[in-house]
Amino acid sequence: MGGKASLFVVAGFSLVFLVIANNFGTVSNRSIDNYAKYFDLTTTHNIAISGANIAANQIYLDPTWNTGYNDLSYQGGNLDVSVNVVNAYQNILEIVSVGTYDRFTDTVKVTLAPSKFSKFAYFSVNEGSSIWWTENDTVWGPFHTQDYMRVYHHPVFYGKATTRKNLIYYSSQWQDKPYFYGGFEQGVNLPIPDNSVSDIEPEAVSNGLYFTGHDTVYMNFDYDSLKYKYSYSDDYTTVYLPDASPNGVVFANGSTVRLQGVVQGQYSVVSAAATSEIEVTVGYGRHRRTEIQTISSGGTIYLDDDIVFSKDPRTDPTSTDLFGIIAEDNVWITDNAANNNNINIDASIFCENGGFGAENYDRRPDSGNINLLGGIIQDTRQAVGTFSSYGVSSGFSKRYMYDNRLLVASPPMFPGTGSFEIVAWYE
Repeated sequence: MGGKASLFVVAGFSLVFLVIANNFGTVSNRSIDNYAKYFDLTTTHNIAISGANIAANQIYLDPTWNTGYNDLSYQGGNLDVSVNVVNAYQNILEIVSVGTYDRFTDTVKVTLAPSKFSKFAYFSVNEGSSIWWTENDTVWGPFHTQDYMRVYHHPVFYGKATTRKNLIYYSSQWQDKPYFYGGFEQGVNLPIPDNSVSDIEPEAVSNGLYFTGHDTVYMNFDYDSLKYKYSYSDDYTTVYLPDASPNGVVFANGSTVRLQGVVQGQYSVVSAAATSEIEVTVGYGRHRRTEIQTISSGGTIYLDDDIVFSKDPRTDPTSTDLFGIIAEDNVWITDNAANNNNINIDASIFCENGGFGAENYDRRPDSGNINLLGGIIQDTRQAVGTFSSYGVSSGFSKRYMYDNRLLVASPPMFPGTGSFEIVAWYE
């Protein structure tokens, strides 16, 4: 019986070892299969991601590009990319990139929206040759200038700062170098398109509130209504803005705009310059003759008093109020009694050919602070006051705060940079 028992024990161990060996073989085979599948899936996914990146780069180089790719051989597999308009009014695009490798497919979707100048806390094309960013200056959001950036005693920039040209230090880099907490990049070229304001007009005509044929339009925002008139002595006409301007654009063609009030909702006020030809008589006697002269009107917005949100987003996170002040030329703080003791501005300000400044900045009295919540985008930086070692001599001190909502939202039809930004990426 002992010999038979030994045989059973040996046979049992042999069977166990055969099962274990078979399992090891199965595990090894499955590991190879899993590795091969993982490689195939990863390669498929990488092909789809590459297609999305390639298409996004093409759109960055040419915003009108929508050709896509059809059955393109790539990394041993195939790539199909389409560019679709998902919202024609807001010009929202979607890239759909499908990667195929072996028997697997994967899809990546990318949503792009037009990049708006309103995302900047500060933007300028021309800084002037004598204006410096100093130790008293702090910019809280994105910053860009096409010009030289002149710095003195470590100004502070919390958002990303970019320039097209160089930094110029007042004394030395060691004494004047700015604090760039959001990063700094030099050599970035981002001009203001010369059709920024004119492109808004068709939208205003079709679905906004449109003024034309008036030298001046006085606008007083009264929460969800707008009071307007064409001369100082006129009575106001009042319109309910959601009905009068469904798309939120209030456009004055060839008119100077005088602006104030409280804004409830999302609106943009635009002043566009208009040209006309008139006959004038010049010379005397037999040298007298008639000439055709071209004159320009409008394009300027005066801030006659505060223009603020109905709900301050800094204290009320439910606020959805947004406001754009858009001028083809300049936006001026009016030299009047109302503005001689501070002015409050809740808006993103855009000046296509001019800048934002204070009327008679060097002759008006010490007028307190410009309390701005929003941003300033301008062609040419303008002055708001004069200063000495004793403080403000005339005009205003600057108290500019960035509205962080402008990183992802913009006032209606606010001018765009001409390029797109990625707002969603789905894998």
